[in-house]
Amino acid sequence: MSGDWYGTHQNGFVVPPMPSAPPPAPPDGARAVAVAVLNLSGLGLGYALVRKWVLMAVCWAATAVLLLVALPADPDGVPGTALVLYALFLLAVAAHGAVVGLRTRLAWPPRAPLALGLGLVLLAVPAGGVVLYDDARDEAVEQMLLERLDGADRLVTASRGQAFDTARADYRRALTVYADLLADHAGSRAAAQVPDRMGTFYRTVGATYGNGEYCEAIAPLTYLRTVPKNLPEADLGDLAAWPDDRLATSLYECASDHLTGGDATWTTHFGDLLTTFPSSAQAAKVEPAVAAAVGAQEKAVRGSEPCAAVERLGTLSTQIEGLPGEKAGIVDDLAKDAQRAQGSADSGTYTCGVDQYKDGDFDAAQTTMTTYAAAHKNAGNTALAKKIAIAAEVAQTVPAAGKHLPTNRSGGSISVTVKNDSPDEITVLYTGPVTGSFTLKACGSCRTYPFSSTITPGFDPCSASGKKYPQRTISLPVGTTYFVHKPKKDTVSSPGSDTAKLQSGYIYTECAYTTEGLGSSY
Repeated sequence: MSGDWYGTHQNGFVVPPMPSAPPPAPPDGARAVAVAVLNLSGLGLGYALVRKWVLMAVCWAATAVLLLVALPADPDGVPGTALVLYALFLLAVAAHGAVVGLRTRLAWPPRAPLALGLGLVLLAVPAGGVVLYDDARDEAVEQMLLERLDGADRLVTASRGQAFDTARADYRRALTVYADLLADHAGSRAAAQVPDRMGTFYRTVGATYGNGEYCEAIAPLTYLRTVPKNLPEADLGDLAAWPDDRLATSLYECASDHLTGGDATWTTHFGDLLTTFPSSAQAAKVEPAVAAAVGAQEKAVRGSEPCAAVERLGTLSTQIEGLPGEKAGIVDDLAKDAQRAQGSADSGTYTCGVDQYKDGDFDAAQTTMTTYAAAHKNAGNTALAKKIAIAAEVAQTVPAAGKHLPTNRSGGSISVTVKNDSPDEITVLYTGPVTGSFTLKACGSCRTYPFSSTITPGFDPCSASGKKYPQRTISLPVGTTYFVHKPKKDTVSSPGSDTAKLQSGYIYTECAYTTEGLGSSY
């Protein structure tokens, strides 16, 4: 016998052998779809129903790998590559499951529609997993944002007690975090805590104000006024205006302190106050503070350091003129203060010159009194100022002449004639009980004497017979008078000097002459 069937002969019959596998089931589309849908669950359940255990295990392995990648939930979610690969894998096993299920009977349930219904129900498993994962991912994002918030809080806390310039960078980083939370994660738990954190932020940055360190508080409070540029004012609430009054107070207090102490930066702080907060109560106190400072220096002119006070008044006048009082409406008042300061500086120059003279600073006293007399020709003390300038110049050559301050006294009972036996026009200065000066014309026929002749016995200048010497006679009282004469034109000659002790009953003659190489002398 030939063919595919064979067997043994028994009682005249041929018994066919048993087949090695069950015959294929007739094609069933519903069964194919059921297996495909069950495989879409990611658990390979379609393969389980057609007894493809190895393929089911592959599905479990692929799903396990995805879970290892996805868990624990990360704020960034599952990597896109992993999701794409897993989706392609599910599509592949669904398609393959459909091919296998088309001609393979189900182990359970026996009816394909029931299996399809079961598959549709089980699709809820991956769908539910996605929902749960999204919730876990949202929580991970919340925790990440809370950690970011906590990091910003630590920056602020660590900056307490530090100088603002040192802490500024950390404040800026913390503020950036707060702003990002409100702008990019407005509905998060972290963003909901930002308004409270900003209260702490403001109090920390502005801590120097609370400590009464007004000058140090200006920079941080100015910085806080820029915060609304980064965060919406609606989220800041009252904090948006929190620095304003504090900054105005700090500007006023710091400027006032510097104004009293002579630090020139007071003009900058008062200027900022008048332009930034012109209607504030602090701005209203600027002009009275300036007027008080002028008054204090006016009083100081009558004190122990009048020259310093005069210089300060002149400086104040210039500084006050530069203050921007337009917005605050105090331009006219400030102008009056500036004029008052300058006027007091001018009138105080005389007192300064007197003080310089008494201190023995004769060069400075001469300059001060000469300047004062030139600028105040009609003042009541101009005449005396000129006399003090003369005495100061004499005292630079004869220091003893500066022991007493000159007076306005004039004249006396003793006649003193001063002659000029030199080829130069000279100025004669004298001080003592009476102070004054006059000029003698040059003696055209006179010459400069060699030094050797002045030490020769019988040397007698101003005595040539028939020669008319330029001369002048003055009346002086009894006492010591100090004389200095100097060429009126600029020369290398040094002034000559003489000390005359005048007594009643005598007539005195002084002779001015020039010694070659050694300057002028009597």
